[in-house]
Amino acid sequence: VDVEMVISVKDVMDSDGCVACGFLDAGCAFIVLEVDEKNKDNGGLEKVLEAIEIMRLPRERIVLHFLSMGDLEPLLQNDSKEGKEISSKAGTISVFCSSAPESCKDIIIKMKNCWSDEKVRLVVQLANYSSDEKNTSSNREKKSTPQELSETVSKLSKSMGEDNGSISLVDPTAEELGLCYAACIQTDREDGLFTTVVCSRGNEALGLVYSSKESVVAALQSGRGVYYSRSRSSLWRKGDTSGRHQTLHRLDLDCDGDALRFTVTQNGADIPAFCHLDYYTCWGAPRGLRHLEDTLRQRLEDAPAGSYTKRLFEDETLLRDKLVEEAQELSEAEGRGHVAEELADVLYFAMVRAAKAGVSLDDAVVELDKRARKVTRRKGDSKAFRIQAGEAILGKSGNEGDAES
Repeated sequence: VDVEMVISVKDVMDSDGCVACGFLDAGCAFIVLEVDEKNKDNGGLEKVLEAIEIMRLPRERIVLHFLSMGDLEPLLQNDSKEGKEISSKAGTISVFCSSAPESCKDIIIKMKNCWSDEKVRLVVQLANYSSDEKNTSSNREKKSTPQELSETVSKLSKSMGEDNGSISLVDPTAEELGLCYAACIQTDREDGLFTTVVCSRGNEALGLVYSSKESVVAALQSGRGVYYSRSRSSLWRKGDTSGRHQTLHRLDLDCDGDALRFTVTQNGADIPAFCHLDYYTCWGAPRGLRHLEDTLRQRLEDAPAGSYTKRLFEDETLLRDKLVEEAQELSEAEGRGHVAEELADVLYFAMVRAAKAGVSLDDAVVELDKRARKVTRRKGDSKAFRIQAGEAILGKSGNEGDAES
């Protein structure tokens, strides 16, 4: 999930920008600073731009959010120096629209014209309740039905155009979010269904299915993989029959807006198979790392007699020694083929360790994605005490074993 963290100008100033770095290092995708000219000391544009300078963050990780269209419109003039300045400071410019759809459409056109030559992501934020409503989200009086809201979003998304930005909703229900999301998907199918690719968190395609507006809503409501079955002409809640349900992580549209992607974790009490033929994907038996992961999972549950993998599972010292040994051999390998061979050995022993701890390839992908969002870096120097420990292990005499499962 792409988390956007709203931080006050005061918190940025008081921490010398460290609080913003901390959130990004923890995995947040963007830092949001709100512009509110009614509160100049802690939200005026001048103060916000000063806070951006203090944070010293990559421009593309900063969202400048205007709480009022009135605060943004003066900056949308062709000769506005401030308009150019904010686009050089923030990679995303967002505005809350509380007016009628036509007014929102006008602000979109002005934003596109102002920053047509800039690499800026534009976001228009809508709320389906009165802007002066102070009750909790559960008690707010809705301005439109979910269907009416989705029609508004569809029109605004056409005004936004391809790859220019997005429409966001404030505190939507699952029905509102699902219908609005579906309203932005293009389809040329007579039945109105959306072509949907189901993927793992490592972007591995599990299968091709179809979605409807109703199935998108149902998926968001349940947090599961829910699709539309053409053969049954009804919703298909993956796992209701087989027990192999899916945990839904996110939805995405492709670059043309005509194909939907579900990112899921495939579960299963017996085996995590998406395919009805008991394979992880609908393209047959897995290969490479996924095949190794499946084999290790089977060995952990029921290994044949004499299995080297079972021995590693049961002997923590042997597994530790082999990890150190193979890492050293990889570091000393020469030539492309030799490096590939030693890398395969390291991957095998590392995945044995992961399987024993219940860690999957997808878990590692999530951790890598999280680290990619960090903005602070350690020196990365070698650790003397770890080197000494490794040398002690390598200096021992011990049993040797090949990487055979």
